[in-house]
Amino acid sequence: MPRPRSLTPDQLASAALAVIDRDGLAGLSMRAVAQELGMSTMGLYRYVHDREELERLVVELVLNAVDTGPPDPDASWRERIETMVRRLRDTVGAHPAVVPLTIAHRHHSLGVLRWSESVTAILTQAGIEGDRRVVALRGLLSYVIGAIQLEHLGPLSGPGTTAITELPPAEFPHMTETARDARNINADEEFLGGLAMLLDGLGV
Repeated sequence: MPRPRSLTPDQLASAALAVIDRDGLAGLSMRAVAQELGMSTMGLYRYVHDREELERLVVELVLNAVDTGPPDPDASWRERIETMVRRLRDTVGAHPAVVPLTIAHRHHSLGVLRWSESVTAILTQAGIEGDRRVVALRGLLSYVIGAIQLEHLGPLSGPGTTAITELPPAEFPHMTETARDARNINADEEFLGGLAMLLDGLGV
């Protein structure tokens, strides 16, 4: 395939994302992305300085796909927060291997800043301000990031849950019972149930 005469940042990011989706984050390298683009590694250095710059482009590509527009203004503040959180989960969850990069480069991403701006606006309208708003925003981000990783790396339907059900009940009575219950909970129920508990804790 002939090398394009000029590549856009989105094209570079798309190639890097394809490598990550296929080979995992450990597979991301300048050489791998160059091969994905059908060009030499040295040719790729014409466009980016190093892997870190590629990582930032990937984060921006993924997070820019999140719908950060204000949700239905007639919905309750909880419903609007849930909408924003689900948008982030659905978009980033489609590329779970990228999650560590979103943590490392979130401050450089206009996508996550716009999402955070919309969320803080909703929190403010709900009367959550000052220190509580800081903790609430961080809590929501932490929840989404952690939930995505658990869903894809250690799902309730996975072998980890089965292993816990097989522990000695006399020694781990609560964990074995909890693991048995966990097998009946799907990913959406787990995510939305945890989110509801988190929003309950805001006490508005």
